[in-house]
Amino acid sequence: MINPVYLRSFCTLVEVEHFTRTAERLHMTQSGVSQHIHKLEEQLGRPLLIRQGKRFTLTDAGELLYKEAREIILSLSNLEQRVKEDHAFEGVVRIMLPGSVGLKLYPHLLYLQQQHPKLVIDYRFAPNSDIEKAISNNDIDIGFMTSPSNHADVNINAVAEEELLLVTPGNFLTPDWEQLLELGFIDHPDGAYHAGLLLGANYPEFQHSNQFKKKGFSNQISLILEPVSRGFGFTVLPAFAVENFQNTLQNSLKNTIQKSQLIKTHRLSNPISETLYLGTNRSKSLPNRVNTVIEEAKKWL
Repeated sequence: MINPVYLRSFCTLVEVEHFTRTAERLHMTQSGVSQHIHKLEEQLGRPLLIRQGKRFTLTDAGELLYKEAREIILSLSNLEQRVKEDHAFEGVVRIMLPGSVGLKLYPHLLYLQQQHPKLVIDYRFAPNSDIEKAISNNDIDIGFMTSPSNHADVNINAVAEEELLLVTPGNFLTPDWEQLLELGFIDHPDGAYHAGLLLGANYPEFQHSNQFKKKGFSNQISLILEPVSRGFGFTVLPAFAVENFQNTLQNSLKNTIQKSQLIKTHRLSNPISETLYLGTNRSKSLPNRVNTVIEEAKKWL
């Protein structure tokens, strides 16, 4: 393989047409330039220059080499520049989040992309286990999780707290244990876990979510409160998911129907929150565009 340093010396010599000035431009000695040309000729097995005192002309091989090498040197120079550049608002940022916080952040990151069209947000919803795996495999740049990670390749930092809320149909003011048993539970992938945290801290009778009649299930975070709003049952969700559903109702319903008629959130006497963690790959440095997205996300958590 031809040494690109030798090619650069050769191309500069052809353009400057003088060994001494070439050496000055490249911050070399004149003998160093001559050595680079000699090594090229040895490797190619063809003379590149016809020397005439202090002047020279190119051989056919020299002309061909210069024509091709000039493009290579320009390409290498552009590559070096692109690698050195680390734009804060250009490039793809791959992010994974659990459903609740994902709903919260998505509009804000879309707005950031609107402000900076060269910034591309690759935004995916996923459970904690998938997010942890994606971080360790370098499939994403950042991931938000609601549980800590013990994976050797995953670095995590607590960045926010998200309150868990009991959500009932709108006609329930202060639901007691018997009312919850009668109403039944709208389950979701984290339903048992969330119910265990919040109800276990506030209802002495609580043992497991299986104590409630199961009145429905949804694995789509934006749809979990639909059956609750229709009076089918209650559920426990993070505050971001509840807020998103309420905002959607407010934007879509007619003025004759108040959102408070459909669902009601209850902050119990012993509040419980989930910790939200930011995860990155421990062995990978973060480019500026990723730090831009992290800082924007933190503003809204």
